[in-house]
Amino acid sequence: MKFVDLVTVYCKAGDGGAGAVSFCREKFKPRGGPDGGDGGKGGDIVFRAVTHLNTLLDHKYRKHYSVKRGGHGMGKDKHGYDSPDVVIDVPVGTVIKNLDTGETLADLTEDGMQAVILKGGRGGKGNAHFKSSTFQAPKFAQPGEGGQEANLILELKLIADVGIIGMPNAGKSTLISSITESKAKIAPYPFTTLVPNLGVVKLNDYSSFIVADIPGIIEGAHLGAGLGLQFLRHAERSKLLIHMIDISQDVDGNPMETYEKLNRELSLYSSELSQKPQIIAASKIDVRGDGIHTEALADFCRSNEIPFFPISAVTHEGINALVAYISERLKKM
Repeated sequence: MKFVDLVTVYCKAGDGGAGAVSFCREKFKPRGGPDGGDGGKGGDIVFRAVTHLNTLLDHKYRKHYSVKRGGHGMGKDKHGYDSPDVVIDVPVGTVIKNLDTGETLADLTEDGMQAVILKGGRGGKGNAHFKSSTFQAPKFAQPGEGGQEANLILELKLIADVGIIGMPNAGKSTLISSITESKAKIAPYPFTTLVPNLGVVKLNDYSSFIVADIPGIIEGAHLGAGLGLQFLRHAERSKLLIHMIDISQDVDGNPMETYEKLNRELSLYSSELSQKPQIIAASKIDVRGDGIHTEALADFCRSNEIPFFPISAVTHEGINALVAYISERLKKM
Protein backbone atom coordinates (compact mmCIF):
# COMPACT_ATOMS: atom_id res chain seq x y z
CA MET A 1 0.00 0.00 0.00
CA LYS A 2 1.32 3.45 -0.93
CA PHE A 3 2.20 5.66 2.02
CA VAL A 4 0.59 9.10 1.81
CA ASP A 5 0.94 11.49 4.75
CA LEU A 6 -0.23 14.86 3.40
CA VAL A 7 -3.38 15.66 1.42
CA THR A 8 -5.83 18.53 0.94
CA VAL A 9 -9.59 18.00 0.77
CA TYR A 10 -12.66 20.20 0.43
CA CYS A 11 -15.47 19.56 2.91
CA LYS A 12 -18.98 21.01 3.12
CA ALA A 13 -21.35 20.43 6.03
CA GLY A 14 -25.07 20.14 5.38
CA ASP A 15 -27.29 23.19 4.95
CA GLY A 16 -30.27 23.55 7.22
CA GLY A 17 -33.73 22.91 5.78
CA ALA A 18 -36.09 25.84 5.20
CA GLY A 19 -39.06 26.47 7.44
CA ALA A 20 -42.51 26.19 5.84
CA VAL A 21 -45.20 28.80 5.35
CA SER A 22 -48.51 27.00 5.69
CA PHE A 23 -52.01 27.61 7.05
CA CYS A 24 -54.47 25.03 8.27
CA ARG A 25 -57.29 24.54 5.76
CA GLU A 26 -59.22 21.70 7.38
CA LYS A 27 -62.97 21.32 7.67
CA PHE A 28 -64.36 22.26 11.05
CA LYS A 29 -61.28 24.46 11.75
CA PRO A 30 -62.29 27.86 10.42
CA ARG A 31 -59.57 29.51 12.51
CA GLY A 32 -56.87 26.92 11.93
CA GLY A 33 -54.05 29.42 11.71
CA PRO A 34 -50.38 28.97 10.70
CA ASP A 35 -48.99 25.42 10.87
CA GLY A 36 -45.71 25.57 8.96
CA GLY A 37 -43.06 23.26 10.47
CA ASP A 38 -39.36 23.94 11.09
CA GLY A 39 -36.58 22.81 8.78
CA GLY A 40 -34.15 20.07 9.86
CA LYS A 41 -30.52 20.58 10.85
CA GLY A 42 -27.74 19.90 8.33
CA GLY A 43 -25.27 17.14 9.17
CA ASP A 44 -21.77 17.85 10.52
CA ILE A 45 -18.40 16.82 9.06
CA VAL A 46 -16.74 14.62 11.69
CA PHE A 47 -13.23 13.15 11.55
CA ARG A 48 -12.47 9.94 13.47
CA ALA A 49 -9.08 8.34 14.19
CA VAL A 50 -8.83 4.57 13.64
CA THR A 51 -5.94 2.16 14.06
CA HIS A 52 -6.67 0.01 11.00
CA LEU A 53 -5.53 2.85 8.71
CA ASN A 54 -1.88 3.89 8.41
CA THR A 55 -1.98 6.12 5.34
CA LEU A 56 -4.06 8.96 3.90
CA LEU A 57 -4.13 7.26 0.50
CA ASP A 58 -7.95 7.13 0.28
CA HIS A 59 -8.19 10.89 0.67
CA LYS A 60 -5.65 11.52 -2.08
CA TYR A 61 -8.17 10.35 -4.65
CA ARG A 62 -11.39 11.51 -3.02
CA LYS A 63 -11.04 15.26 -2.69
CA HIS A 64 -14.59 16.32 -1.85
CA TYR A 65 -16.85 15.45 1.07
CA SER A 66 -20.30 16.94 1.47
CA VAL A 67 -23.36 16.34 3.64
CA LYS A 68 -26.99 16.37 2.54
CA ARG A 69 -29.08 19.31 3.66
CA GLY A 70 -31.73 18.96 6.34
CA GLY A 71 -35.31 18.35 5.26
CA HIS A 72 -37.62 21.29 4.65
CA GLY A 73 -40.51 21.91 7.01
CA MET A 74 -44.05 21.13 5.86
CA GLY A 75 -47.60 21.97 6.75
CA LYS A 76 -49.50 20.48 9.67
CA ASP A 77 -46.52 21.31 11.91
CA LYS A 78 -44.33 18.68 10.30
CA HIS A 79 -40.66 19.37 10.90
CA GLY A 80 -37.96 18.46 8.39
CA TYR A 81 -35.57 15.62 9.15
CA ASP A 82 -32.05 16.21 10.50
CA SER A 83 -29.52 14.97 7.97
CA PRO A 84 -26.98 12.45 9.35
CA ASP A 85 -23.38 13.46 10.01
CA VAL A 86 -20.63 12.33 7.66
CA VAL A 87 -17.85 10.57 9.59
CA ILE A 88 -14.46 10.44 7.84
CA ASP A 89 -11.94 7.89 9.10
CA VAL A 90 -8.26 8.84 9.21
CA PRO A 91 -5.16 7.20 10.75
CA VAL A 92 -4.32 7.81 14.38
CA GLY A 93 -1.92 10.77 14.50
CA THR A 94 -3.68 12.87 11.85
CA VAL A 95 -3.61 16.64 12.28
CA ILE A 96 -6.40 18.61 10.58
CA LYS A 97 -5.74 22.22 9.57
CA ASN A 98 -7.61 24.93 7.72
CA LEU A 99 -5.77 25.42 4.41
CA ASP A 100 -6.65 29.11 4.12
CA THR A 101 -5.91 30.24 7.69
CA GLY A 102 -3.35 27.64 8.81
CA GLU A 103 -5.34 27.09 12.02
CA THR A 104 -5.05 23.64 13.59
CA LEU A 105 -8.59 22.33 14.03
CA ALA A 106 -7.88 18.92 15.56
CA ASP A 107 -5.08 16.53 16.46
CA LEU A 108 -6.40 12.99 16.60
CA THR A 109 -3.90 11.04 18.69
CA GLU A 110 -5.98 8.15 20.05
CA ASP A 111 -8.00 5.34 18.53
CA GLY A 112 -11.69 6.29 18.31
CA MET A 113 -11.03 9.98 18.98
CA GLN A 114 -13.49 12.20 17.09
CA ALA A 115 -13.71 15.89 16.26
CA VAL A 116 -16.51 17.90 14.67
CA ILE A 117 -14.59 19.97 12.14
CA LEU A 118 -17.43 21.66 10.24
CA LYS A 119 -20.91 22.20 11.69
CA GLY A 120 -24.11 21.80 9.74
CA GLY A 121 -26.53 24.70 9.44
CA ARG A 122 -29.56 25.09 11.68
CA GLY A 123 -32.98 24.55 10.20
CA GLY A 124 -35.17 27.58 9.59
CA LYS A 125 -38.25 28.24 11.71
CA GLY A 126 -41.65 27.69 10.11
CA ASN A 127 -44.35 30.34 10.30
CA ALA A 128 -46.08 28.46 13.14
CA HIS A 129 -43.11 29.45 15.28
CA PHE A 130 -43.88 33.16 14.91
CA LYS A 131 -47.62 33.22 15.72
CA SER A 132 -48.71 35.08 18.81
CA SER A 133 -51.84 36.61 20.29
CA THR A 134 -51.12 39.86 18.48
CA PHE A 135 -49.67 38.36 15.29
CA GLN A 136 -51.94 35.49 14.36
CA ALA A 137 -51.17 35.02 10.68
CA PRO A 138 -47.42 35.34 9.94
CA LYS A 139 -46.81 34.79 6.23
CA PHE A 140 -43.07 34.22 6.40
CA ALA A 141 -40.58 31.59 7.55
CA GLN A 142 -36.82 31.41 7.93
CA PRO A 143 -34.53 29.84 5.35
CA GLY A 144 -32.10 27.26 6.67
CA GLU A 145 -28.57 28.33 7.62
CA GLY A 146 -25.75 27.31 5.35
CA GLY A 147 -23.38 24.58 6.55
CA GLN A 148 -19.74 25.43 7.15
CA GLU A 149 -17.26 24.66 4.37
CA ALA A 150 -13.48 24.75 4.13
CA ASN A 151 -10.42 23.48 2.36
CA LEU A 152 -8.60 21.26 4.84
CA ILE A 153 -5.07 19.92 5.15
CA LEU A 154 -4.81 16.39 6.52
CA GLU A 155 -1.29 15.80 7.85
CA LEU A 156 -0.29 12.43 9.26
CA LYS A 157 2.36 12.37 11.99
CA LEU A 158 3.23 8.84 12.99
CA ILE A 159 2.99 8.13 16.69
CA ALA A 160 6.12 6.35 17.89
CA ASP A 161 7.99 6.24 21.19
CA VAL A 162 11.37 6.35 19.48
CA GLY A 163 12.42 8.01 16.24
CA ILE A 164 15.55 6.83 14.40
CA ILE A 165 17.17 9.64 12.44
CA GLY A 166 20.39 9.92 10.51
CA MET A 167 22.09 10.63 7.22
CA PRO A 168 21.24 8.41 4.22
CA ASN A 169 22.68 4.89 4.41
CA ALA A 170 23.53 5.19 8.12
CA GLY A 171 21.95 1.84 8.94
CA LYS A 172 18.54 2.96 10.23
CA SER A 173 16.54 0.40 8.26
CA THR A 174 18.90 -2.40 9.27
CA LEU A 175 18.47 -1.46 12.92
CA ILE A 176 14.68 -1.39 12.87
CA SER A 177 14.62 -4.68 10.98
CA SER A 178 16.87 -6.31 13.58
CA ILE A 179 14.90 -5.21 16.66
CA THR A 180 11.36 -5.47 15.24
CA GLU A 181 9.47 -7.49 12.67
CA SER A 182 9.39 -4.53 10.29
CA LYS A 183 10.27 -5.44 6.69
CA ALA A 184 12.13 -2.24 5.86
CA LYS A 185 13.95 -2.12 2.53
CA ILE A 186 17.71 -2.52 2.96
CA ALA A 187 20.28 -1.88 0.22
CA PRO A 188 23.88 -0.60 -0.01
CA TYR A 189 22.98 2.80 -1.45
CA PRO A 190 21.49 6.07 -0.08
CA PHE A 191 17.76 6.82 0.18
CA THR A 192 16.56 3.22 0.17
CA THR A 193 13.97 4.33 2.75
CA LEU A 194 11.45 6.49 0.89
CA VAL A 195 8.68 6.30 3.48
CA PRO A 196 8.79 6.02 7.30
CA ASN A 197 8.74 2.51 8.71
CA LEU A 198 7.09 1.58 12.00
CA GLY A 199 8.01 -1.40 14.13
CA VAL A 200 7.17 -2.74 17.59
CA VAL A 201 10.01 -3.83 19.89
CA LYS A 202 8.77 -6.63 22.15
CA LEU A 203 10.61 -7.13 25.45
CA ASN A 204 10.98 -10.15 27.74
CA ASP A 205 8.72 -8.62 30.40
CA TYR A 206 5.90 -8.51 27.80
CA SER A 207 6.13 -4.74 27.49
CA SER A 208 6.86 -3.06 24.16
CA PHE A 209 7.59 0.24 22.48
CA ILE A 210 7.15 1.59 18.97
CA VAL A 211 10.06 2.67 16.78
CA ALA A 212 9.89 4.82 13.63
CA ASP A 213 12.61 4.75 10.98
CA ILE A 214 12.69 8.25 9.42
CA PRO A 215 14.04 8.55 5.83
CA GLY A 216 17.57 9.90 5.51
CA ILE A 217 18.17 13.55 6.41
CA ILE A 218 20.72 15.62 4.52
CA GLU A 219 21.99 19.16 4.95
CA GLY A 220 19.27 21.59 3.92
CA ALA A 221 16.45 19.18 4.79
CA HIS A 222 14.54 21.93 6.62
CA LEU A 223 14.35 23.78 3.27
CA GLY A 224 13.13 20.73 1.40
CA ALA A 225 16.39 19.09 0.33
CA GLY A 226 16.18 15.32 -0.02
CA LEU A 227 13.27 13.75 1.81
CA GLY A 228 13.85 15.41 5.18
CA LEU A 229 11.27 18.18 5.06
CA GLN A 230 8.59 15.75 3.94
CA PHE A 231 9.19 13.27 6.77
CA LEU A 232 10.71 15.19 9.68
CA ARG A 233 7.15 15.67 10.95
CA HIS A 234 7.09 11.98 11.88
CA ALA A 235 9.82 12.54 14.46
CA GLU A 236 7.84 15.28 16.22
CA ARG A 237 5.74 12.91 18.32
CA SER A 238 8.66 10.73 19.41
CA LYS A 239 9.64 10.81 23.08
CA LEU A 240 13.23 9.86 22.31
CA LEU A 241 15.49 10.24 19.27
CA ILE A 242 18.27 7.90 18.20
CA HIS A 243 20.95 9.56 16.10
CA MET A 244 22.41 6.89 13.83
CA ILE A 245 25.95 7.82 12.83
CA ASP A 246 27.95 5.64 10.46
CA ILE A 247 31.47 5.26 11.87
CA SER A 248 32.67 2.59 9.43
CA GLN A 249 35.96 2.93 7.60
CA ASP A 250 34.09 3.69 4.36
CA VAL A 251 32.83 7.03 5.69
CA ASP A 252 34.80 10.22 5.15
CA GLY A 253 34.61 13.17 7.52
CA ASN A 254 34.12 13.75 11.20
CA PRO A 255 31.27 11.90 13.00
CA MET A 256 30.84 14.85 15.37
CA GLU A 257 30.23 17.11 12.38
CA THR A 258 27.57 14.67 11.20
CA TYR A 259 25.87 14.87 14.59
CA GLU A 260 25.98 18.68 14.54
CA LYS A 261 24.53 18.78 11.03
CA LEU A 262 21.64 16.53 12.08
CA ASN A 263 20.91 18.66 15.15
CA ARG A 264 21.09 21.83 13.09
CA GLU A 265 18.47 20.51 10.69
CA LEU A 266 16.23 19.48 13.59
CA SER A 267 16.43 22.91 15.25
CA LEU A 268 15.84 24.76 11.98
CA TYR A 269 12.77 22.62 11.33
CA SER A 270 11.41 22.78 14.89
CA SER A 271 13.00 24.07 18.09
CA GLU A 272 10.81 21.66 20.05
CA LEU A 273 12.12 18.71 18.03
CA SER A 274 15.75 19.63 18.71
CA GLN A 275 15.08 19.66 22.47
CA LYS A 276 13.93 16.05 22.65
CA PRO A 277 16.11 13.55 24.58
CA GLN A 278 18.72 11.99 22.31
CA ILE A 279 20.89 8.91 22.08
CA ILE A 280 23.81 8.45 19.72
CA ALA A 281 24.17 5.02 18.14
CA ALA A 282 27.46 4.49 16.29
CA SER A 283 26.52 2.03 13.57
CA LYS A 284 28.47 -0.48 11.50
CA ILE A 285 31.16 -1.16 14.11
CA ASP A 286 31.68 -4.53 12.38
CA VAL A 287 33.44 -2.58 9.57
CA ARG A 288 34.99 0.18 11.67
CA GLY A 289 38.59 -0.26 10.50
CA ASP A 290 41.05 1.27 12.99
CA GLY A 291 38.24 2.47 15.29
CA ILE A 292 39.36 6.11 15.31
CA HIS A 293 35.85 7.37 14.51
CA THR A 294 34.33 5.30 17.32
CA GLU A 295 36.79 6.55 19.95
CA ALA A 296 36.40 10.17 18.88
CA LEU A 297 32.61 9.97 18.97
CA ALA A 298 32.65 8.20 22.35
CA ASP A 299 34.84 10.99 23.83
CA PHE A 300 32.48 13.60 22.39
CA CYS A 301 29.44 11.90 23.95
CA ARG A 302 31.13 11.61 27.35
CA SER A 303 32.02 15.31 27.29
CA ASN A 304 28.46 16.30 26.40
CA GLU A 305 26.74 13.68 28.60
CA ILE A 306 24.99 12.05 25.66
CA PRO A 307 24.24 8.30 25.97
CA PHE A 308 26.46 6.46 23.48
CA PHE A 309 26.01 2.96 22.06
CA PRO A 310 28.33 1.43 19.45
CA ILE A 311 26.29 -1.17 17.57
CA SER A 312 26.20 -3.49 14.62
CA ALA A 313 22.73 -4.33 13.43
CA VAL A 314 24.21 -7.11 11.27
CA THR A 315 26.13 -8.99 14.00
CA HIS A 316 23.74 -7.74 16.71
CA GLU A 317 26.66 -6.45 18.78
CA GLY A 318 25.50 -3.78 21.25
CA ILE A 319 21.83 -4.09 20.24
CA ASN A 320 20.62 -5.66 23.50
CA ALA A 321 22.26 -2.92 25.56
CA LEU A 322 20.67 -0.23 23.36
CA VAL A 323 17.18 -1.75 23.59
CA ALA A 324 17.47 -2.22 27.37
CA TYR A 325 18.51 1.39 27.85
CA ILE A 326 15.65 2.69 25.68
CA SER A 327 13.15 0.58 27.59
CA GLU A 328 14.26 1.90 30.97
CA ARG A 329 14.45 5.48 29.71
CA LEU A 330 10.91 5.36 28.33
CA LYS A 331 9.55 4.03 31.63
CA LYS A 332 10.84 7.17 33.35
CA MET A 333 9.22 9.54 30.85
